[in-house]
Amino acid sequence: MVEHQRRERSERPEPGGPAPLSPALFEDPDCAARPQPVRVFGGKWTAVVLRCLEDGRSRRFTELRVPLHWITPKVLTETLRAMERDGLLSRTEYDENPPRVEYALTALGRSLIGPLDVACGWARAHGPEVTRARESYDTESP
Repeated sequence: MVEHQRRERSERPEPGGPAPLSPALFEDPDCAARPQPVRVFGGKWTAVVLRCLEDGRSRRFTELRVPLHWITPKVLTETLRAMERDGLLSRTEYDENPPRVEYALTALGRSLIGPLDVACGWARAHGPEVTRARESYDTESP
């Protein structure tokens, strides 16, 4: 019942309160043409691939699979392709037998290491609070 009251209250603007959000909030025509940060950095496994390549060395697929053993080869391939498409990493094919392919971060990809460090620092500092909030929510929710 409390949840229903909260939802009902939030749908009606309070007199003198903030203006309601516009349905066109994200319809800026200039934004549609630009890549959104959530799309660029939003891949579930992008951050861990960044960590694997942050030392500046090129890595083969099989080398990446060692620390990322819980990611299926298919999903890792999709992640690498998406990162290459976004310009975060380069893929170099060598004409050898057997063929060799290596991945390395581009300058754009390396520019994400700083923000990733900040996000990781925030997670370390506030992880216990998030855990407590989740436990509290889970025990109070139906």
